Amino acid sequence: MIDRRAFLAASARLGAIAASGTALSQEVYPNRPVRCIVTLAAGGGLDFVARVCADALSKDFGQQFFVENRTGASGTIGIEAAIKSPPDGYTVLITNDNLVSSPFVLGLKEEFLPQLMPVSLVGKQPQAFAVHPKLGVGTVQELVALLKKTPDLSCATSGVGSQQHIMMEWFAKTAGVKMQHTPYRGAGQAINDLVAGHVGIAFLGPAAVLPHHAAKTVKIIGQTGETRSSAMPDVPTLIEAGYKDLVMDAWFGAFLPPGTPAPILEKLNAAFRKALSQQGTIDNFNKTAASAEGTTPEEFQRLAKADAEKFSRLVKELNIRAAG
Repeated sequence: MIDRRAFLAASARLGAIAASGTALSQEVYPNRPVRCIVTLAAGGGLDFVARVCADALSKDFGQQFFVENRTGASGTIGIEAAIKSPPDGYTVLITNDNLVSSPFVLGLKEEFLPQLMPVSLVGKQPQAFAVHPKLGVGTVQELVALLKKTPDLSCATSGVGSQQHIMMEWFAKTAGVKMQHTPYRGAGQAINDLVAGHVGIAFLGPAAVLPHHAAKTVKIIGQTGETRSSAMPDVPTLIEAGYKDLVMDAWFGAFLPPGTPAPILEKLNAAFRKALSQQGTIDNFNKTAASAEGTTPEEFQRLAKADAEKFSRLVKELNIRAAG
């Protein structure tokens, strides 16, 4: 017969061993490569900042953080893949504010934000309002005059339901003009058609546009921040162009699948904030007019929730639909 006291003592020892094993597994995280799902194609601002972060995290942890571009359906394919991934810390979603804007434009039954665990804000960035030289315009005011004479010119964005899509519709309504929305799977694809002249106008992240602006193959005529970015000092804001309410910075951020253990979340948050405070990261971000900004998960949650409410209101006010 098993002595009851001996059994309880053995059980306690086993529990202690299990607990120490759990603690050890958390201490050694990560012990294999970590996948960073990026929801837009290579060549744009999101992909750029994700790769800068992945490189910094790889060096910090001594394990590879690699980027996997999962594009399509306005980023929802990559977001849904992250939500369904094992909650073990080996999948990190790096996305932008499409996460909180696209559900309203696409008419989805559920928002994505409540289904994910925010890790940290990664950065913010104004958007670039650019045109092809063939249009013969050099300012926002000249473009508005052209659109009133020639409505429905094509305007490229990084996708249906993106912040850029909403900004395009907001600008069109405020200026009293019409543009034909032409969505792509990221700025890297859209910029190619803008440079080739297949579309004449674009709202895109600066990372894809700035090299072509410098080469004079496209012209950035406006930016959506409250003040001029140091990366675009020659480009007026939409406020300066006479549209005082048209201010909207995009953000980038990191998330984890639901149910990921808190110690892993805390470890990744600390690593992201460390990476984003390093001068090399700050300098790399600045090249694309982005600011490197780390936060606590709670701070990021509040920011994303506030933007979800803002986008919900704008989509209703502007009557934006997925086909738009």
